[in-house]
Amino acid sequence: MATEKTYPMTQAGKEKLEQELEYLKTVRRKEVVERIKIARSFGDLSENSEYDAAKDEQAFVEGRVTQIENMIRNAVIIEEETGNSSVVGLGRSVTFQELPEGDEETYTIVGSAEADPFEGKISNDSPIARSLLGKQVGDEVTVQTPGGEMRVKIVSVK
Repeated sequence: MATEKTYPMTQAGKEKLEQELEYLKTVRRKEVVERIKIARSFGDLSENSEYDAAKDEQAFVEGRVTQIENMIRNAVIIEEETGNSSVVGLGRSVTFQELPEGDEETYTIVGSAEADPFEGKISNDSPIARSLLGKQVGDEVTVQTPGGEMRVKIVSVK
């Protein structure tokens, strides 16, 4: 039997998914069903773009519900690591400076289910996170990016 993929995430990330799931089930489903009803009333379904769009939206909502339920079911909560606080790990925020004289950037490394680059949360599967995981404050690391290699120095880990 194939093992299902697990989704590492923080407790807050799991709660955010649970809230989205609740919203999709209680609000979005009803809205989409209502749109389908209204579109049906327009008559001929073979040339009814409103009906097609509403059915596509319904498929998207149901797909997202299934995806979130799977992620929650297979969630592995990341505990705050109490070990060496200067080592980059899942659930930790890492600040690094691009060498030689780049700006400092700070990211929190989270599971892929929670990744949101606009909020400074990067997936543990991303090239930057994979390069930094297990490294320590003061380490200089080469990160493979789509734009080529970049050298960074780890400034702090929280």
